[in-house]
Amino acid sequence: MVYEHFGARVFPGFHRLVLSVFDPGLYGVLVFFLISGYVVPRSLERRGSVRAFWIGRLFRLFPLFGFVILMLLLLHASGLASLNGTNQNTAAAVLSHLFMLNDLLGGPNLLVVIWTLSYEMVFYLLLTALFTAGLHRRSGELALSFGTGALLLGGLLPTAWLSSRSFGPTRVALIADGLVIGGLAVALATRGLPRALGAWLAACTALTLVVLNEHKSGYEGLTILALMFAGTVLYRAQHGQITRGRAAAVVAGTFAAAVAAGAWHIPALGGGKSALHQREWVMSVALAGLTFAAGLALQNLRLPSVFSWLGLVSYSVYLGLPLMLDLYDDIPLPKSYQHLPLLQAGATVAFLAALLAFATMTYYLVEVPFQRLGRRITMRLEPPFATARSGPSRAVPGPARAARSPQTADPSGDRQRLLAHRRRAGTTRRPALRCRLCSPWAGGGCRRARGPLPARDEAWITHKALPPSGLLRRGLCEARGAPGPP
Repeated sequence: MVYEHFGARVFPGFHRLVLSVFDPGLYGVLVFFLISGYVVPRSLERRGSVRAFWIGRLFRLFPLFGFVILMLLLLHASGLASLNGTNQNTAAAVLSHLFMLNDLLGGPNLLVVIWTLSYEMVFYLLLTALFTAGLHRRSGELALSFGTGALLLGGLLPTAWLSSRSFGPTRVALIADGLVIGGLAVALATRGLPRALGAWLAACTALTLVVLNEHKSGYEGLTILALMFAGTVLYRAQHGQITRGRAAAVVAGTFAAAVAAGAWHIPALGGGKSALHQREWVMSVALAGLTFAAGLALQNLRLPSVFSWLGLVSYSVYLGLPLMLDLYDDIPLPKSYQHLPLLQAGATVAFLAALLAFATMTYYLVEVPFQRLGRRITMRLEPPFATARSGPSRAVPGPARAARSPQTADPSGDRQRLLAHRRRAGTTRRPALRCRLCSPWAGGGCRRARGPLPARDEAWITHKALPPSGLLRRGLCEARGAPGPP
């Protein structure tokens, strides 16, 4: 992403050469969507609570999003940044950014990179609706459905159809925000059937925007959702929820549909450069899949700590990049430096240093405090599902990992409060379990069970690791005759 937007400014000749092979920006966002599809379902299912999941997402994404937009407005007032045509319809611009659905509501993007957040929010809403209906494990069917839709309907779906009709962008944004935010609020405030209805209302509204009102061509939005659910399929295969053979077949079919969708529809929708765009699409999708596969194969290797740190500040880098580009464009540099390697290298190093410094500052001053606040609110509203970590974990090699783990050094006291709540609720008692994986009876010796075990008449406990055998059912323990809470 950084190269896509900054490389064109500093290395124009090399950037044109790269574009003749593949699109680095498209490649980067597709890898990002695959990773998101792999990681986010685990966050929802590990908590087991829609409310806890969304509190975590809201406090993870929106504080920095609002801060960066505020900084953009200040730069615009100082004459150092532009607002990309938002003066034409200020109300539509505000409403389209209210829930990060800006790329699906016909309004301009205040920040050039934030169009990806719209599809992130759609994915979160779909996951929530599927979870409330117990369909969240149907990832393979969804990946193939979206991939098939991109292939068969990608050239027929309209672009910004709702906003360009008599509804207008302001009315469409107002109605969509009301349905999405209202439906999600009902899902978070209620239980049972009302929760499911609210979640499905928000998800169906978001999916309607993808089909009828996105800025991009129809095959692109459906392909993005297909690849995100393909990432979820790989997550389920790695955790023993589906067989690896089935997952491989689903992912291969999804990628084949994604590649074919672009190869088929781009010549019909593109202009004089359709052959170039077609090649860029095919190569970018294929390289994204290969990159993600390589990452899965190497995920158990020990990486330098600098990569873990870059992962922590990646969201700040993502949102801070447009601001730094606006400031860079205001520097009166001569065009001749684009042909001088030493000056190009110097400009690159200086820009990356400034970007990483800004990302580090916003991470520790904005992201971390609000994430801690989100965990405290989760602790109050959903104590059994609250996470015990006070901050994002970092991979620390060797014995130092236990000493530096956030779970052992928790300055905010979240872990202590969680354990105290569990003790008061009587959830630390271990009943006699009938374990289908480890031993016939594992009341005190089930090494795979994730404790503390709930003291109920019947309990289902997921395991940390599953055996490779496909004969065992889902890796679950079933409690038999467990004593009730004291």
